[in-house]
Amino acid sequence: MFETSYADWQQQWRATLDTNLVGAANAIWCAARHMRERGGRIVNVSSRGAFRGEPGQVAYGASKAGLNSLTQSLAVALAPYGIAVAAVAPGFVETDMVSEHLNSDRADAIRQQSPFGRVAQPEEVAAAVHWLASPQAEWASGTIIDLNGASYLRT
Repeated sequence: MFETSYADWQQQWRATLDTNLVGAANAIWCAARHMRERGGRIVNVSSRGAFRGEPGQVAYGASKAGLNSLTQSLAVALAPYGIAVAAVAPGFVETDMVSEHLNSDRADAIRQQSPFGRVAQPEEVAAAVHWLASPQAEWASGTIIDLNGASYLRT
């Protein structure tokens, strides 16, 4: 934080919030307009960083916490239209986005964050999204499912 110029700090915050929060809000606005008459499901992808904090990526953690609040606020606002809104909050998932971390000297430490000794597979996150998008998950509206292999527990 202290090594970053104010201009770079502002740029990082704008880019991160625009992607993770404003982008999601815009997509939801468009989707909800089409769902208004027939209902539907909206599933956001948050992060465990929204709960535990991200000291190395402060804007990321804050943007995902904002996405959680957006998810829960819209769950209430859109329920009268039959639109359920929920989110998944995964920890590390073995994707291209985190491959540099999983192929570094930090890989073992990252895997050991979970008592399972591994990170999630994309299919595990997809399964939760699939369920939240199903008709059976309407009552889960407003829920944020932690998918982090017990790497971070909250009450």
